[in-house]
Amino acid sequence: MKNVQKGFTLIELMIVVAIIGILAAVAIPAYSNYTKKAKFTEVTQATQAIKIAIEGCASEAGAVTDCHDGVTTSGVPADVGTFGKYGTSVTTAANGVITATGNAQVDNLTYILTPTYDSVRGVSWTASGTCIAATLCK
Repeated sequence: MKNVQKGFTLIELMIVVAIIGILAAVAIPAYSNYTKKAKFTEVTQATQAIKIAIEGCASEAGAVTDCHDGVTTSGVPADVGTFGKYGTSVTTAANGVITATGNAQVDNLTYILTPTYDSVRGVSWTASGTCIAATLCK
């Protein structure tokens, strides 16, 4: 009787290890960016209440220029300091521009929303900030 050995050769094992290494080299950065994008969602969502308030104010006033005076008389919430796990501030300028800033865990990126008022369509928003180049926000 002939004795047949079973198992993998060294070459086969090395090929498997190489394939796993290549997959890990591609997957780890992609996963890191995905988790950072998920964390930055907290920063972008912090602007929602202010957006709604500015839209309401603009529809009543007919413009966004007077929708934030640094206090709450216009119906727009006051500026916010540190919030959640990933946010450092949300501020609103006199022209309705909202700026949300993340902390070091999301690379201190900013998310800026600029309103444009049209009496027919209402308020439309343009997103900008450092998060656009980092592909963490749309």
